[in-house]
Amino acid sequence: MDYFTISGQIVDIYQRQIYPGEVTVSSGRILSIQKVDSPSSPFFIMPGFVDAHIHIESSMLVPSEFARIAVRHGTVGTVSDPHEIGNVLGILGVEFMILNGKTVPFKFYFGAPSCVPATMFETAGAIIDQNDIIELLNQPDIKYLSEMMNWPAVLHRDKLVMDKIIAAQNADKPIDGHAPGLRGEDAQRYAAAGISTDHECTTLEEALDKLAAGMKIIIREGSAARNFEALIPLMRDYSDRLMFCSDDKHPDELLTGHINQLVRKSVKSGYSLFDVLQAACINPIKHYNLDIGTLLPGDAADFILVRNLQDFDIMATYIGGQKVYDVSEGPCFSAQPCSPINQFECLPISPAQISARIPGDEFRIIVAHDGEIHTSSLWCKITRNQQGEIIASPREDILKMVVVNRYQNAPPAVAFIRGFGLQHGAIASTIAHDSHNIIAVGTDDDLIVRAINLLIEHQGGICSVNHQEELVLPLPVAGLMSTLPGEEIALRYQQLDQAAKAMGSGLRAPFMTLSFMALLVIPELKLSDKGLFDGTRFEFVNLARK
Repeated sequence: MDYFTISGQIVDIYQRQIYPGEVTVSSGRILSIQKVDSPSSPFFIMPGFVDAHIHIESSMLVPSEFARIAVRHGTVGTVSDPHEIGNVLGILGVEFMILNGKTVPFKFYFGAPSCVPATMFETAGAIIDQNDIIELLNQPDIKYLSEMMNWPAVLHRDKLVMDKIIAAQNADKPIDGHAPGLRGEDAQRYAAAGISTDHECTTLEEALDKLAAGMKIIIREGSAARNFEALIPLMRDYSDRLMFCSDDKHPDELLTGHINQLVRKSVKSGYSLFDVLQAACINPIKHYNLDIGTLLPGDAADFILVRNLQDFDIMATYIGGQKVYDVSEGPCFSAQPCSPINQFECLPISPAQISARIPGDEFRIIVAHDGEIHTSSLWCKITRNQQGEIIASPREDILKMVVVNRYQNAPPAVAFIRGFGLQHGAIASTIAHDSHNIIAVGTDDDLIVRAINLLIEHQGGICSVNHQEELVLPLPVAGLMSTLPGEEIALRYQQLDQAAKAMGSGLRAPFMTLSFMALLVIPELKLSDKGLFDGTRFEFVNLARK
């Protein structure tokens, strides 16, 4: 449909008014918006939603399949950091995401991953160096420098890190931040290096410090990290400097909603409709210089029809003048075929390789917290078997955790963790931020090994194992994504999620939480393939108390 007119209640975010009108579209752009006395439709016409920071890979969907679900929720574009697949496959992985995204009518905007590998304390599958960053930033498809996670290096003005920041500045492209817990003078110094955003704030006080430093705050509500309730009060005074994001969204939750959920919660909590819509629809476009329409004449015809301005039920989504979703028929474009790319080199392991023996009576354990990607640490009394090996103690919720280098054969790293609650069995995943080695947690060495070897057999995926059954969802695209339809992936993920909970886990999202237990740049204590790591001191630590 090259030329058409749609009528309804026009939601003008810039003028902060709502009026009956007609939108005329020609050749994919808005030709005009006219006021009328009586619109032929009762629906509201408004700009579409933009996710200001997301890793598409964490949905386990390739971009083209992600788009088919996102448009149902009124999302017309995403600011997408491809550093997950970048850590596995380097620039080849970034190019895969760009090309696959272009096969569908959806607006993906990718960044140049700034930290591949994320740290030198883990093994990644690739390196994206300074020359690669310059090459990427010179591409029109790359809109920004992705989250600068190595905040200690930024504070110390490390040359390699600063060269990447300068490359983005020379390309006139913004730089995303990632600085959990940074406050006061450190936040000021981090922002002064050129960092413009942060999506890691967990408290109002932290966010206010970063706002004072000149940064914009992205309010995150994903499948693991949920900071909406803590940060939404900022909407009263800082709506011009806020955005919304999901960061990491598992497929079952993506089916139920996206940025529309945050808009609904915000409005129902009493915040100004136009302030909320500015954060959800306008601010990301302006900050990242995106070619997404905001319902102005001459803009790209990217807009949505909603039933009302309380629930934001999506009736239709348009991108580039093309109807991409209709409530009566679903997504209006087909899934696209995809050829997997991957990197997986390790061999199966044995129980003897994850045996843990240390001296003393106490050991350091990781403590996971539901709904957070931060952890804490505890010293706990050691439980040993007759052979003197440290073993899990499910009754005390102390489980064994193992990380296996999937890019080369190397000794597994072993630690112990509280918070998962498993009473029997094991779960494992090759989604293990940021290097995406194999990570597993369980009550029994044999079951942990079986779960790890299942993923090696399938060259990536997530799985749960107990003495009665084994469930596995293969992820053949970089060990991160499937080529199956979104609904099928969501169903199989739900089965795995339910299996983990049936084995005793009380976590809201056990697999999502597991995926962050190797993320070294988020304090306090994590496990990489090289050992136990203190993310506050940024150094390896011993399992045993000396």
